Amino acid sequence: MNFNIPKIVERYRQGFFLMADDDSLGWYTSVQRTLIPLDDRFRYPRSLQRVLNQNRFTEAVDWDFPAVVAGCANRDSTWISKDLRSLYLALHEAGYAHSFETWQDGQLAGGILGIVIGGIFIGESMFFNIPEGSKVAMVKLVEHLRSQHFQLFDAQIINPHLARFGAYTISDEEYQQQLQQAVLQPCLF
Repeated sequence: MNFNIPKIVERYRQGFFLMADDDSLGWYTSVQRTLIPLDDRFRYPRSLQRVLNQNRFTEAVDWDFPAVVAGCANRDSTWISKDLRSLYLALHEAGYAHSFETWQDGQLAGGILGIVIGGIFIGESMFFNIPEGSKVAMVKLVEHLRSQHFQLFDAQIINPHLARFGAYTISDEEYQQQLQQAVLQPCLF
């Protein structure tokens, strides 16, 4: 399948995100947008700090991007269709889609799939194979984004899991303002 990558990236720059609906891809937006804080509002449970202190996981960027896409799509009910998986691979080859992964004893423990444009990481999905794998990936990804001077970590839609990390919502108007500044920042993932 051929994708018009520049056009797709432009839609992400405008604040839209893709989801599969009945095997066709559609663009979506929302009146409120969920952000993961990259400042001191980011938090996580104390029990996770104990896991982090044990150094059981190794973090990596793009070691096995296809496996992260497959892991994110491997659910009984998923919005990541076969076409969307192909698109993520094409965006990865073009340098826009990335995975932030955790590994344990040579096994992919968990990961986060996202789109990077300038200084924004647009989180598309996350998964785990080993308990705590995706949670550790979240903490380490935030540390990584901070070190690379990213301005936004867009999680799109709030859920109880993200709220535990300090995720918050802003209006679409405020999101658009922050987005337009963030995409202009020359950050390397």
